[in-house]
Amino acid sequence: MTGIKTTGEKKLMLFSGRAHPELAEEVAHKLGVGLVPVKAFDFANGEIYVRFQESARGADCFLMQSHTAPINKWIMEQLIMVDALKRASARSITVIIPCYGYARQDKKHRGREPISARLIADLLKTAGADRILTVDLHTDQIQGFFNGPVDHLFALPLLADYVGAKVDRDKLTIVSPDAGRVRVADRWCDRLGAPLAIVHKRRDPDVANQVTVHEVVGDVKGRVCVLVDDMIDTGGTICAAADALFANGAEDVIVTATHGILSGPAADRLKNSKVSEFVFTNTLPDPSDLELDKITVLSMAPTIARAIREVFEDGSVTSIFEEDQGTPA
Repeated sequence: MTGIKTTGEKKLMLFSGRAHPELAEEVAHKLGVGLVPVKAFDFANGEIYVRFQESARGADCFLMQSHTAPINKWIMEQLIMVDALKRASARSITVIIPCYGYARQDKKHRGREPISARLIADLLKTAGADRILTVDLHTDQIQGFFNGPVDHLFALPLLADYVGAKVDRDKLTIVSPDAGRVRVADRWCDRLGAPLAIVHKRRDPDVANQVTVHEVVGDVKGRVCVLVDDMIDTGGTICAAADALFANGAEDVIVTATHGILSGPAADRLKNSKVSEFVFTNTLPDPSDLELDKITVLSMAPTIARAIREVFEDGSVTSIFEEDQGTPA
């Protein structure tokens, strides 16, 4: 007989960067594990240093880092942490990105533009990531940018069930803020049994975040309209869409989005908007510092924790949503 046999069991280790440790701690609590202690700091010139305080040799490692502001710093920190795990002889490395950075740059609109979402995937793969687990990508095609498994989680069940429990469904209309979100809005309609409307808009290709709303397609008069989107950054698009709905006779407007980026003028726009409630998930740090009473934040931690367990136990991440679809909202 040659070689050596071992009877060791698999080991799950959960790590977190410094971008959004609150979500990582909640996920760790749901899993019943502790976060691995990490020593991380910035040198005077801005370089990042990382060292794990426990051995990761032979472990299935899950590394959480949401790409929030300052986004380039946290992406770099995640890449450095992946490299450290690779050099620490981790058995596998799954990067968990609740909010995937540069997702809006997923294709070339004009010549001489980058495809930055693909670059992020390439950087993660080069650093040593074996798998990506993320929530509500801006477009599904980004899954194909990574040469390895990508587990794409959805916030729709969480958001839709929250809205469905508090609104009279007979008066409910689901609204897509643009043509690109129609498929997602249609799934909302199926779940809540509501009709669909669309806000037609046009962007100025030379001015970032500049949107002109043209018209509303669908009946929204006297209806409670739910605008559904994947992210809200400066709030220009969604607030303009809400104004168009009110101008067309909507009784009320609720806005839901997975990622509440809320940068720049977003706070003032949300505060001055006639929208009654903005519903986000906690894929990004809590926007409580905006001091807006009409912001509600729902937790994705249970969904992320279950997905981690399915990956670790070689189960099915898809089953999370298949089972959910079979349960009445």
